[in-house]
This record gives sequence, C-alpha cells and structure tokens, in this order.
Amino acid sequence: MRISAKGRYALAALIEIARQTQKGGIVSILSISGRLGISKIFLEQIAVSLKKSGMIQSTKGAKGGYQLAREARAISALDVLSAIENTLMEKADHTVSRQSPSSEAAMKTMVFDPLDQAIEDSLSGVTIQDLLEYADRQNSEQAFMLNI
Repeated sequence: MRISAKGRYALAALIEIARQTQKGGIVSILSISGRLGISKIFLEQIAVSLKKSGMIQSTKGAKGGYQLAREARAISALDVLSAIENTLMEKADHTVSRQSPSSEAAMKTMVFDPLDQAIEDSLSGVTIQDLLEYADRQNSEQAFMLNI
C-alpha cells in the first residue's frame, strides 16, 4: 500500500491542529507549514479536503486558522486518508476472471478481500488522538535524553 505525500501531510497537519485545539487555540496554515516544513500552498489544498469532510473548521480574520471540528478521538486515520486519497480502498482489478473464474475467486477470497479488510481495520483503529499522544511521548523522551 502506498500513501501519497498529501495523505501523509494530512495526518501530520491534523496532529498539529489537534495539539492546538486541545489547548483551546486555533492554528494557521502558515504556522503548520513552518513547524512541519510543508509548503503552505500544499497545506491549503489539504485543508480544503479536510474541511469538506468535516474534520476541521476554519475561522477567518487576522487571528484566524483551523481547529478540529470533532474530537481527535473521533477521527481515525482511515477517515483522514479516505478524505485525501482517491484510491485508498479501491478494489483490485480482475486478473483472470474470464479465463479462470475459479482462480479469480480464490485470489479475491483469500488474498485481496482479507488484505483490504486488514488495511481498513488497521487504519480505523488509529485515531488522531493516538497519533498526538505518541508524538508527545516521543518529544518527552527526546527532551529527557537531551537533559542527561
């Protein structure tokens, strides 16, 4: 499975937005861009998709920016990637359905369908809250190591 840069950046941006939302704040695209080293224009495109999907909301004005539209625990990696990636859960093409329908059925039943289900289960089992907590633990451990 290959996740595009857009999908990976969407997850990273949502971690930053969740961090600020939990503090009661909002975060600008420019701020996220600076923290993550991602193009502002690219992030704006991602934000449009995330807003359309109902994961983030925007505030306009000089102190405007983005915040989560729902709790970080209620947004799964599957939600994010499904909103960003066009072909995330695209079904496998038929391989030999006309020449060998039994082989086609075997591959679908024993390989492709279980693989699709495993990916869906894995991505739906990870939330933005999980990612934020993991990232914060990593930051704490790095800070501790620097102090030693």
